[in-house]
Amino acid sequence: MQISITALSKTYRGDVRALTDVTLQLAPGTTGLLGANGAGKTTLMRILTGIIRPTTGTVTVGGHDLATIAGRTAVKRLLGYLPQELDLYPDLTGREFLDYVALLKGIDDKPARRRQIDTLLDRVALTEVARRRVGGYSGGMKRRLGIAQALLGDPRLVIVDEPTAGLDPEERMRFRALLASLGENRTVILSTHILDDVAQTCPRVTVLAAGRLVYDGTTT
Repeated sequence: MQISITALSKTYRGDVRALTDVTLQLAPGTTGLLGANGAGKTTLMRILTGIIRPTTGTVTVGGHDLATIAGRTAVKRLLGYLPQELDLYPDLTGREFLDYVALLKGIDDKPARRRQIDTLLDRVALTEVARRRVGGYSGGMKRRLGIAQALLGDPRLVIVDEPTAGLDPEERMRFRALLASLGENRTVILSTHILDDVAQTCPRVTVLAAGRLVYDGTTT
């Protein structure tokens, strides 16, 4: 899925400039969105997900114009999103949580929903703990469950925010391998301030600094 961003700027109340004149083309595959905290990464992701509107500029995702209600609605149907902080309902089991999110996404056919959940639990290596309450999961297990919920409905665009923050080295390596596999048949944007995450996972990288695009190209 192609993403086209043209002359994009975002200014918050109080004349706080988060993005300034960002022009960018994102192709299918995995792209790292790299920058220090406060560089504008989260603002850009929230614009791409339709959560907030830009001050100026245009964004099209798969040909859908995010300036229109119809465009934002269409993109949300194509989107899987893992924010940095995801409410996981600690009293639900992992399977129950995925079932709940799947219903919210409109996956109403129960047998099809069950098959999809089983496949995703296996993919993120949570099958053995699927009946355990989420409140007892480790940080890494919660992040992997977050990826599973983002992949429900087989989205063509997946956006992941700071996925390895706070993980131990072993869990970080496992999560990187999972992320690297996601871009085989979809567009994946991985936002992080950790250079090594991008180097190990993404063939392309976009770098923001103080709200401006400073690099867009390969990681090699």
